[in-house]
Amino acid sequence: MYPTYKDREYIFTNILGIKLGHISRDDVIVFKAPIEDNKDFIKRVIGLPGDTVELKDGFVYVNSKKLDESSYLAEDVRTYGGTYLADFVEKKIPAGSIFVLGDNRTASSDSREWGLLQESAIIGKSFFVYWPISEAHFVQNNLVK
Repeated sequence: MYPTYKDREYIFTNILGIKLGHISRDDVIVFKAPIEDNKDFIKRVIGLPGDTVELKDGFVYVNSKKLDESSYLAEDVRTYGGTYLADFVEKKIPAGSIFVLGDNRTASSDSREWGLLQESAIIGKSFFVYWPISEAHFVQNNLVK
């Protein structure tokens, strides 16, 4: 999830909020890795049930509208398709699933490769970086609507 998170940072995850609340676009969530049962992943929610997601010309489109990711990605970052979601292919997200992307787009294992994430796999929302102390800060979820 670089640059949002750096290697060796420790993050508190709110597990109760998932049970009581809901997931929103741009939330940073922790979940059981769909490709490795013994690992947890952290990614950003991009598409919600009922949304359509498409990647074209290096940009993400949700419901045919270009997603503004400027609050968490550098201007020169581009997002290209993968095995599950190729460029210029639109996918509709069914109930019970979400589409997630890592902020380190060139090196992220995410929904572009392994497909949609089942909401039941979500552990919680990240909310506070606590280590190292010098980098402690609250996580900004729901950055862009």
